[in-house]
Amino acid sequence: MSDAAVLPASDHAATLEELRKVIDGPLTDIARRFSRFLGGRWPHRALVIFTRECTGRPGKVAGAADIIDRITIAELEELKSSVGLGLSYAGEAALTGSRLWVWAIRDISGTLLVLVPHTSSRIPALKELGSVFGIVATSIRQQVVQSSPEYLAESRAASAARARTFAEMSAAHEAALARILLTLRSANLDDRAARSMATTAVSDALIALRSHEASHKALAEEAPGPAFARLGREISPLLHHQGVEAEFAAPPLDGRPIPGEVASGARAMTQAAVLALVTQHDLDRVRIAWEYADIDLVVDVRDRAGGQLDLQLVRQNLESRVAMLQADLQIESLPGWGSRVQIRIPLDPPRALPSPPELSLLNRREREVLALVAMGKRNKAIATELGVAESTVKFHVAGVLKKLEVSSRGEAAAIGMRAGLVPRPDMPFELER
Repeated sequence: MSDAAVLPASDHAATLEELRKVIDGPLTDIARRFSRFLGGRWPHRALVIFTRECTGRPGKVAGAADIIDRITIAELEELKSSVGLGLSYAGEAALTGSRLWVWAIRDISGTLLVLVPHTSSRIPALKELGSVFGIVATSIRQQVVQSSPEYLAESRAASAARARTFAEMSAAHEAALARILLTLRSANLDDRAARSMATTAVSDALIALRSHEASHKALAEEAPGPAFARLGREISPLLHHQGVEAEFAAPPLDGRPIPGEVASGARAMTQAAVLALVTQHDLDRVRIAWEYADIDLVVDVRDRAGGQLDLQLVRQNLESRVAMLQADLQIESLPGWGSRVQIRIPLDPPRALPSPPELSLLNRREREVLALVAMGKRNKAIATELGVAESTVKFHVAGVLKKLEVSSRGEAAAIGMRAGLVPRPDMPFELER
């Protein structure tokens, strides 16, 4: 079909409805949903959505395991750098350690779409594909910017899995390579030239391993200075429009790197706190600070207004993200003195703890539902996963909340994550390299 082809109105409506289903769901499954959406008009063996916005898992993949399991972040970075913003590419690219024919589109937001088609050809209906991908890319970016509980759950799980994987991989590889080095450096071996070449090769391999680990950390973490500066750029226009003067107190530039989900969540919660303060008619100045305390990042937002802050509303706006990151929230508002919102966020992903006693009250199905809630899935996605009606899921969710004695999905999700109910995110549709 050519780029100029026009679909009947009924087909347009059906297409838009299907596209809505793609963006209406957790980020963990968006590649699968988008792949199904594109399959009819853009047949492909594999699909990759690659974005640096999503620090937890920058690569969302779906399709043939022999392709998606072998694609690396470095390969995607190289392909992305070769495609300009708003442009496309059809041709061979270095993927899976070989050369594959790909269709690639880089949205104006910087997000990259890569399709591996069944045959070598130009991209059909290029403008339409670019348009629908633009909608998906914008949806992903909005979920990340808003740091929805679903996004935070996914990123927190990814951070925990990545930490385990790199610790295991680094220990095993370094031990093996160190043994080889000791052997090759032994004075009892002859053929000095061969030994020297082998020693150099292994030394280079060690350096590459450590460089590879540093590259992945750069994808999963943000330096404190740039992370806070981004917050300033996002929130300053709002404060200026409201005539409010802002004092920004940045964290130490040499402070510990901030995990991506913590940085994103901290920005979203800082903005929510500032928005709450701005509702006070007498507000003219606000202080916004990030600082370190032990192994936590502390967000501190305060003012010297009349102290008429709606504490319940502020807590409602923050509680889901606070629960998902297992943070501590303190809100104070004293008439005549001002208001203060302080959020203490652990920098390290929580370790899996023994099941809390309250989980013993849940039956098998309720534990399954809680695990999926903790993964950030919505009722519709849970119903599909378990093969039951959405009304049944709502019934089980209500039962879980009642038995756990919590009032929100975010609080229940936090309990599920602490109990280790969220499985290790190594399913084939998520790129973990």
